[in-house]
Amino acid sequence: MIGCAELTFLTNFAMNIPAPRFVTNFGKVPNFAKVANKTPDTVETTIKDIRKLDLAALKQFLAAQGEPAFRAKQIQEWLWKKSATDFDQMTNLSVPLRNLLKDSFVINAIAVDKTQVSSDQTIKSAFRLHDGHLIEGVLIPADDRMTACVSSQVGCSLTCKFCATGYMDRKRNLDAAEIYDQVVAIRNQAEAHYQTPLTNIVYMGMGEPLLNYANVLESVDRITSPDGLGMAPKRITVSTAGIAKMIKKLGDDEVKFRLALSLHAANDTKRDQIMPINESNTLEALREALKYFYKKTGTRVTYEYIVFHHFNDTLQDAQELYEFTKHTPCKVNIIEYNPIAEAQFQNAEGDKIAQFGRFLEDKGVTVNIRRSRGKDIDAACGQLAGKDK
Repeated sequence: MIGCAELTFLTNFAMNIPAPRFVTNFGKVPNFAKVANKTPDTVETTIKDIRKLDLAALKQFLAAQGEPAFRAKQIQEWLWKKSATDFDQMTNLSVPLRNLLKDSFVINAIAVDKTQVSSDQTIKSAFRLHDGHLIEGVLIPADDRMTACVSSQVGCSLTCKFCATGYMDRKRNLDAAEIYDQVVAIRNQAEAHYQTPLTNIVYMGMGEPLLNYANVLESVDRITSPDGLGMAPKRITVSTAGIAKMIKKLGDDEVKFRLALSLHAANDTKRDQIMPINESNTLEALREALKYFYKKTGTRVTYEYIVFHHFNDTLQDAQELYEFTKHTPCKVNIIEYNPIAEAQFQNAEGDKIAQFGRFLEDKGVTVNIRRSRGKDIDAACGQLAGKDK
């Protein structure tokens, strides 16, 4: 799907995937380990990431080892509040318990693979996952905020014609911890480079968040919980290409974070051309879903709209956008486009973008024009990871 409101976030990358980590003859197999193969002499198993255990499962494991239940809370505090990536960092646990955890589990933390810093202070990072896949995240500094843009999937199953992600396959969903790790890594960059805390998070990187619904919501919970990073839900925006039934589910779940729709055309004929997801999630279906979402949550929606040269840049297009947006309180982010090799789309001329925005403002719509960031680095999503071929 399309990327950050502050930084157009598109994908085109290759992956090099090593074999998964296996452990042989390590002794007693925990109940939480997934057994891959078993012979009389060998047990081969992929060790489970401890962060996949909830508090109750962790207590159950510790009880089976004769450890008190309160240790589970201590471990979870290290994992989610202090963002520990190594069991030896858990210094209020005994050495024998730390060794038990090392024998029984892993912490599959992401690692910064490479980083680029723009002259406008944008920082783009490629993150290496435990299975070798690469994803990307961006730190976007501004005068009034410090924003992290994070990915929710490795690749994407949608085929948006203007987005390089649409020209590759979805490899897998990210789990909640991998999304959480991106936030931690980008937060650390903000503090190290600019001595400023992270203020906002946008799920606008690689992938369609609502097709990874459970993991995205769990990651938000970990990020916003007082037992986690403690960020305010209203500082988080989840962006979708438009899956009506999942937007309604967000309403039913009464989520507290903000929602953005990557719209880019406000009539079905044009949107079908650039976003095939529209064929099964028409503008009428999305309109009703968004009205339902607003009714259930009271949260206004943000519409993302790239003004493409000679495609959706006329005042008629602006009128259609106004007609679509007027049904619920909203704002519109008009986004500059970063062209990609796979498509022929170009950014509209500056005066056309300004005219488009003024038309909406005259109708009473709140409009922000988002200038592209990181133009002197591999700004389009996937360019930095794509160098690893």
